[in-house]
Amino acid sequence: MDAKIYPVDPDAFAGWDGTIAGARRLQRELAARVRLVDDFAPPRLIAGVDVGFEEQGTITRAAAVLLDAQRLVPQAEVLVRRPTTMPYVPGLLSFRELPALLEALRALPEVPQLVYVDGHGIAHPRRLGIAAHLGVASGLPTIGVAKTILVGTHAPLGESRGARTPLLDGGTPIGTLLRSKDRVAPLIVSPGHRVSLATAPELVLRALTRYRLPEPTRLADRLASQREAKAAARRR
Repeated sequence: MDAKIYPVDPDAFAGWDGTIAGARRLQRELAARVRLVDDFAPPRLIAGVDVGFEEQGTITRAAAVLLDAQRLVPQAEVLVRRPTTMPYVPGLLSFRELPALLEALRALPEVPQLVYVDGHGIAHPRRLGIAAHLGVASGLPTIGVAKTILVGTHAPLGESRGARTPLLDGGTPIGTLLRSKDRVAPLIVSPGHRVSLATAPELVLRALTRYRLPEPTRLADRLASQREAKAAARRR
């Protein structure tokens, strides 16, 4: 597998030789550029991004939704379709999805001050999940909001909304398990770039409404997964 060459997108993967081994090397290099400090002003606009697939995985659907940060009301949405150029490889999700996500973000009518990503930030074996990779590639502050643990262990978590416990890898904090609703499965929140470990879960709590997912990634997930189109088709 290491010998196979995949297409290299210079915007997302500068310095990558197109191999699996090269992707892992680049992850380690880019992880050193991640900044785990709060380096952003109170956002006026926030965005949520997510990816889905069509045509048995041959087409990548990247969704970006722009919201008013205070009212959590959508301002714009973008859906980008591109041919899928790389298969799923564990730990290398961003190399499959990032080119389409960057295109969707660039197509928004305004630049968000903070991006919520459906996926991991630094809660990743090489500390560069898709939220961290997107942050370094775009320069934007990013937060990873995932549904399952990729790496790490944690203490028991309370059942009430707002309960949290650190996610640790070898004793090092890499994220937070956050209960977003009473007695529902927790979210795995980790900073991507220009956001601190302590602030990331607070920002997710601020973006919650009555659903398990924060509004930016909930809306992006709905758009990327075609649920809106399927629901409309059932109503017709």
